[in-house]
Amino acid sequence: MTDICKDFARELARVYHTLSSEDLEALAEILVPMKFNKGEQVLREGEVCQYMYFVVRGLVRQYYFKNDKDLTEHISYEGKMVICLESFLQQKPTYLMVETLENSLLCGIPYKELHELAAQRPQVEVLYRKVLERSLLDSQEKADIMRFETASDRYKRLVNTQPEILRRTPLVFIASFLQMTPETLSRVRAKYLSEKK
Repeated sequence: MTDICKDFARELARVYHTLSSEDLEALAEILVPMKFNKGEQVLREGEVCQYMYFVVRGLVRQYYFKNDKDLTEHISYEGKMVICLESFLQQKPTYLMVETLENSLLCGIPYKELHELAAQRPQVEVLYRKVLERSLLDSQEKADIMRFETASDRYKRLVNTQPEILRRTPLVFIASFLQMTPETLSRVRAKYLSEKK
């Protein structure tokens, strides 16, 4: 068991649900640290998502193809989670893919070991439920933003809530993530910057 796993188990407990030292040790034991170079595939289409991934260091995106277009679903950086939820929960092949946009260190929580541990330790089960709840709420919030906010509102929200994404992610992926064309993103950015002057 590495110090990375111990530190990460403590961070999970801090963010989601307090665990006893015994539960923390047990959780740390099942965590899997994974290193990826920039541009590496973490998960490919058709594979089963075997892990809940948390970003310890780096930047990753979740994406899919539709009508031969590469569409960014989610972008995660330090302290954030990336998971192909349907594939993970049902243990079936995913349509979503995950790739690194920077050299990245991820901590994976494996499906089988997590379920076994949750069955033995009720507080780990509570933590697992809270992680899933946060993932579902984040997905719902994003769906609502895309449905109800203008392109300009979506960009401003990203500036205010996740400036790291704007600072570190190529513009083509930001545009896709915000469900706009690169040209629309350029116009929205220019307008935002002129209003800030």
